[in-house]
Amino acid sequence: AYCIAGQHWRWQLFFRPSSTRSTMAEVPPTRMNEQVFKAKKKAAQSGHKLLKKKADALKVKFRDYAKSIAETKSNMSGDAASAFFSLTQAEYAAGNFKQKVAEGSLTARVRVGAGIDNVAGVKLPVFTKYETGAAADNQSLGLAGGGKKISAVRDKFTVLLDMLLKLASLQTSFVTLDEAMKVTNRRVNALENVTIPRIEGVLDYIARELDELEREDFTRLKLVQGKKEEEAKEQQKKQTATAAKENQEDITAMYDATDDADVVF
Repeated sequence: AYCIAGQHWRWQLFFRPSSTRSTMAEVPPTRMNEQVFKAKKKAAQSGHKLLKKKADALKVKFRDYAKSIAETKSNMSGDAASAFFSLTQAEYAAGNFKQKVAEGSLTARVRVGAGIDNVAGVKLPVFTKYETGAAADNQSLGLAGGGKKISAVRDKFTVLLDMLLKLASLQTSFVTLDEAMKVTNRRVNALENVTIPRIEGVLDYIARELDELEREDFTRLKLVQGKKEEEAKEQQKKQTATAAKENQEDITAMYDATDDADVVF
């Protein structure tokens, strides 16, 4: 049974990936290395758990962004149609005033600033609008007629600009979040399917080798103990045989009575 089990472990080791086998070959099967790889396994499992939570949080935020983008695009189509229709109405009422607008100073009254939103450690760009405080040009447009329509055009295009900024911010964050999700999922899969199984394979290899060493030591001790017991039995037999031989011998036969001198009283 022991030979069959050993052959089974050899076949398992042979069919392991080459990277795992090379790692096993580089790791001496000692108790210290076993503790080291147990600590590595614990750290890898903790990292896998944290990355899994991060991936779940990014997935929830990703879905929220996708929903917001769909709603913003749906609303923006109506706002854009309304703004350009209002422009057509203003041109009909006040004439072609685009040339007059182009002849102005064209100083920006509104600028776009970039901020950062932190979602589970991922920095997402956020665009915001702020006023520069520049004076408005072409206030005299529409004095001859159509001033109300031009004012309506300005308001509707301001709303459309806000929607465009919101959509740009959402789409940029959406793309950044998608890349972060891909990287996080790759790390989760690498830990789950490569790193942790490799560490577990090394731990199994160390445990098998240590068990084999313990069995070898136990067998060696049993052989030594058996040898000592046999030697002790042989020694006991020799002592018993010597004692029995001494008891069977006649002590008087060792002496000659004729050699003794006569005793005179």
